[in-house]
Amino acid sequence: MSDVTVIGLGPMGAALAQALLRNGHRVTVWNRTAERAEPLVREGAILAPNPASAVAASPVTIVCVANYKISYSVMDTPEVAAALAGRVLVQLSTGTPQEARDNAAWALEREVDYLDGAIPATPPQIGRPETTIFTSGSTSAYEKSEALLKSLAGNVPYLGEKVSAASTTDLAFLSTLFGSMMGFFHAARIIESDGLRVDEFGSMISSLSPAMGEMIKYEGDMIHADTFEQPQSSLNTCLVTVKMFVEQARDAGINAEFPTFALGLFQKAVDSGYGNEELGALIKVLR
Repeated sequence: MSDVTVIGLGPMGAALAQALLRNGHRVTVWNRTAERAEPLVREGAILAPNPASAVAASPVTIVCVANYKISYSVMDTPEVAAALAGRVLVQLSTGTPQEARDNAAWALEREVDYLDGAIPATPPQIGRPETTIFTSGSTSAYEKSEALLKSLAGNVPYLGEKVSAASTTDLAFLSTLFGSMMGFFHAARIIESDGLRVDEFGSMISSLSPAMGEMIKYEGDMIHADTFEQPQSSLNTCLVTVKMFVEQARDAGINAEFPTFALGLFQKAVDSGYGNEELGALIKVLR
């Protein structure tokens, strides 16, 4: 018997299996396209002939496919259900909080110990000490799979038995990431418009990221406490800066869609009477 089974060998699934192998775990793998398993087999993985055999080979099965629909197409068969009963299923496919709840209910009906997870990382980042995998669901499933998961990421927070927590947290992280990236892409156009180097600016932002993280943490604390009356930076002050983004875009002849969108929200918050409150008070117009 192997220590763990990995089902799904796309770029992320293959990275997971490889990290497990390199950390000394006995790994069984399965993929619809068996050829994708060949590099892993050369590293010591065992290729199962079908999903049911793959699940039966290990006490813990990790599923990492493109989405939950594909996961069901592989896992929702009588043969796989019989093999999964009494074992641990760690779902690392991309999905919504509701899909996590539905998958947990599916697992419970089949007597499967279920842990939902989300990976806010790229395949090359798997196995690094700074990489994170969010997890939530069955406490016993987490305890049984913890050592395996920590071979995949140095930071594996267990967010509790609310099975949707990992997916919700991942979506919130991705919202922060994509929002920041959109800001950076507009910033790149600002930099280019004055003949400066975007790569040097990117390096500068990397070095400033701890300070940016501190600012975000502060706003999170203020939102949680619902306390905005003593601003470090008021919405009125920030509105002036956002208007400058639009003005600079007009002067430089660059795309102004991103700052114009932001300006609409800031202006709405100020018009609602929150101008003298902390920046985080903007959330009031989003609720």
